[in-house]
Amino acid sequence: MMKTFKLISFQIIEGETIHDVPLKDGLIINREDADKRWLIETFVKQEYITVFEEAFKTGKELFIQVVITRPENDPAPFRAKVVKLKKINESYSVLLEGYINRSRNDYAELLLTHLLDKGITGEQLLEAFKTNMVTKPKLPAANHKE
Repeated sequence: MMKTFKLISFQIIEGETIHDVPLKDGLIINREDADKRWLIETFVKQEYITVFEEAFKTGKELFIQVVITRPENDPAPFRAKVVKLKKINESYSVLLEGYINRSRNDYAELLLTHLLDKGITGEQLLEAFKTNMVTKPKLPAANHKE
């Protein structure tokens, strides 16, 4: 039985850079098959389609992270390939098939590592951690290799 969820946000990760892709709409389906594949469909404006077209033409795997169901949820990291592009009015439907990358999906750990890397310690570390756990700054949610 497949499970479908609303897509709240979509980001493409390139190295340490995170690119937000504003969504007009989107959904994600856990196919719950033996291969543990997921389908992700996004509806994006034309200005964001170039990266998807390039990935589709070359078969390049994209490293993405999505927030599912509610904005306060942690981002889920995926490796995905574009399997279909379709123009619908002034938007594009982008269908991706991918695999969740659970190698490092604990946002609290990622945030703490990020803050420590910035040299924050002591009471300031605790305050920054509390604040950022609420505001959820963008951090790559997965270890990945390009």
